[in-house]
Amino acid sequence: MVVVGGGPAGAAAAITLARAGRHVVLVDKARFPRDKFCGDGLTTGALRLLEQLGLTPAAVTSWRELSEVVVRSPSGRSATFSFPVGQGSFAAVARRADLDAALLDVAREAGVEVHEGVGVTGAEERPDRVVVTAGVSETIHARYAVGADGMWSPLRKLLGMATDGYRGESHAFRQYFTGVGPEAAKNLFLWFEDDLLPGYAWSFPLPDGRANVGFGIHRNGRGRVGDMGRLWADLLARPHIRGVLGAEAAPEAPHRAWPIPSRLDRCGLATVGGRVLFVGDAAAAADPLTGEGIGQALLTGVGAAAAIDATGPFGAGDAAHRYRSFVLRELSPDHRMSSLLLPLLRGRRRARVAVRAAGATPWTRRNFARWLFEDYPRAVLVTPRRWRRGMLSGPGAYPIATPPLVRSGEPRPA
Repeated sequence: MVVVGGGPAGAAAAITLARAGRHVVLVDKARFPRDKFCGDGLTTGALRLLEQLGLTPAAVTSWRELSEVVVRSPSGRSATFSFPVGQGSFAAVARRADLDAALLDVAREAGVEVHEGVGVTGAEERPDRVVVTAGVSETIHARYAVGADGMWSPLRKLLGMATDGYRGESHAFRQYFTGVGPEAAKNLFLWFEDDLLPGYAWSFPLPDGRANVGFGIHRNGRGRVGDMGRLWADLLARPHIRGVLGAEAAPEAPHRAWPIPSRLDRCGLATVGGRVLFVGDAAAAADPLTGEGIGQALLTGVGAAAAIDATGPFGAGDAAHRYRSFVLRELSPDHRMSSLLLPLLRGRRRARVAVRAAGATPWTRRNFARWLFEDYPRAVLVTPRRWRRGMLSGPGAYPIATPPLVRSGEPRPA
């Protein structure tokens, strides 16, 4: 088995396959730890998956658990949403450089053979295998391949499945700050600004008085996002944002911008022969409403691995079918729900009403926080097959009494 890409999607697929007893080779052109342009936020759904995969928060040096999120509407009205206390973790922040490296260490512990600093230079799908060329001359023969190499997936391109000119459905922009004020050091802030709707700006706290600060914006009708650098300078000068960051806040590193792929239902999830499955950003799986992609990456990685393991070496078409069915069942309803909700935030008045309604009562505040951070599936209320007792009130990830993970035995050939 070969996995191309060592981010959350690839690591999740590799760990799942290795623990099922498969021999897995993972290749990535980068060397870890490496920076990854991201808001660094971890939703409840992502946290639960990380827990299942065996990652411990103590292994991630920049891990910061959150208890509250403050949301400001375009009119200036703010509402504070709190997560349950003493029931586990519902939201956290961790630098991707730290998170991805730690998750890749979990993959190594599970028996995955990790090759860093090795890019894919060739790929061929055959009826009974996939042949991947890594680096200058290394050739890997595998029954299946998992493409977890980003929205401009080299593996997808090598197999003739790339979409020319694709630039994502939205863009994000972030910069790390040091010396932030007490508010920014403690809580997560979301600002719905008139000129960003249906996007938003954020400040996510990190340890040692640091914060990940940025904004996301959707493409306009002409497919443009405008001058993001100029908009960034204007956002930082706004009194309500500067007031949260504090007078001593200073950039730690240059700002970065990146596209977000959110077209899961219009993206090919597998090759024609079914030997290659695409996950994470390579499957354009990010949430259209929030731009969140880590939870979706982990879930697609686990789903693709499970589909491969359930099929065996000779039923490539069945593996692709199982994976597509998994995505249709577990991700597509929430993806469509987020797309339908986007128009509600396109106007100042509607965004103001949405924030006011969410903060109207203790019940709405508590459940909005959990809904926003994917404690349960985005479209769970309109998908009765996913209903279960306690689905709106379950514990978070990493409860104190979590038993140690039992690892599987020695891997068997893929």
